[in-house]
Amino acid sequence: MATTVESWQHHNIITNGIRMHYVSQGSGPLVVLLHGFPEYWYSWRLQIPFLADLGYTVVAPDLRGYNDSDKPETGYSIANLLRDIVGLIKGLGEEKAIIVGHDWGGALAWSFAISYPQMTERLIVLNAPHPGAMRRELRTPQQLRKSWYILALQVPILPEYILGRNHARAIGRMIYAAAVQKEAFPPAVLERYCEAMSKPGALRASISYYRALFRNLFSSDGLDNVLVRMPTLLIWGEQDIALDLALTRNLEQWVPDLRVRYVPDSGHWVQQERPELVNQWIAEFLHHIP
Repeated sequence: MATTVESWQHHNIITNGIRMHYVSQGSGPLVVLLHGFPEYWYSWRLQIPFLADLGYTVVAPDLRGYNDSDKPETGYSIANLLRDIVGLIKGLGEEKAIIVGHDWGGALAWSFAISYPQMTERLIVLNAPHPGAMRRELRTPQQLRKSWYILALQVPILPEYILGRNHARAIGRMIYAAAVQKEAFPPAVLERYCEAMSKPGALRASISYYRALFRNLFSSDGLDNVLVRMPTLLIWGEQDIALDLALTRNLEQWVPDLRVRYVPDSGHWVQQERPELVNQWIAEFLHHIP
């Protein structure tokens, strides 16, 4: 299992009316790492020092509602979450960044590149579908079966209760069960995720992402037809139990400059399960190495 020493610094910034916690390391062009559910900045622990050593300023925030960032009652629409990222980048004194996202962070990365192309230098997405592909595949039995949890999370109160019992142990079990490379998630790592999700308001806030999404999941917001014109890298753990491999196919209609890399022996948590390979592909993509 890959290990790392905590060489980054912790900061807070006010963006879009909330206090956002983030960690940073390095100097150079800005790279913003957006985590997924049920994680926080820590899911990028194996990429932060690596990218800093390549010559980048690496910033990994806790998204709205997660870990040490504010957890307001409202504001979990994709449009508002994107404004959080805009405020983060501009608050750091920059006008654009390389945007990297996994899972929910990947969904935000796609939407950020579509809505704010002038602020997106390059785009890297890990196990998160383009919104047009997601709407397309939700019409198929395969993806509908895999997306059952989105419907389950619409129930009021009950998901927070079930996932939050016993210091959010269900969160750790869920992460471990979805991993192919189990050694990537020893008890000490799973404990950190359970602890983050046990913070007051964190579960309610993180589930609010899905509740806000569900209202528009089957209807297009008009952005599906907007081309993602910047160079884009999609990395996909093939044994993802929640997202079908079909989501990675026929994306050229939306993303003309796209490279897709598959990891056959990884589940959903690809940057934690196969960090060396993911880091290698990111480095090649950013440095134009054939």
